[in-house]
Amino acid sequence: MIEADWIWGLIGGLLIGCGGAVYLLGNGRIMGASGIVGGLVDGSGRSTWVERISFLAALILIPAAIAALAPTPATTHLTENLWLVGVAGLLVGLGTRIGNGCTSGHGVCGISRLSPRGIVATLVYIAAGALMVVVLRSFVGGI
Repeated sequence: MIEADWIWGLIGGLLIGCGGAVYLLGNGRIMGASGIVGGLVDGSGRSTWVERISFLAALILIPAAIAALAPTPATTHLTENLWLVGVAGLLVGLGTRIGNGCTSGHGVCGISRLSPRGIVATLVYIAAGALMVVVLRSFVGGI
């Protein structure tokens, strides 16, 4: 029997792509989760706070609803090492600040608009992620 876990990735990718298109068509701005959160944190998005909070709520509630209604895989490949998860989260946050965007901004919306900056940023964070997996597996034994 062929495993069908890839379907969840496909569905998630389609939802993110559709969300990016709706966000761009609906208000003329690029959907980037780090920019949306950043505008709430630093106060620069005060004039659009309702839109930003609605986006973040949907970002949490829709996957929760899908998980409640659909069968999910019984196991995950996430490490049990919570320190590693925390450090990884901090590094992702740092990277989004340095790169002026996150995967949804550069990878989904930037590439779809053929933005050179988005394409380069996506290639850089994929290469950095692959390098970190190699380093952590080979030297740290983290994943």
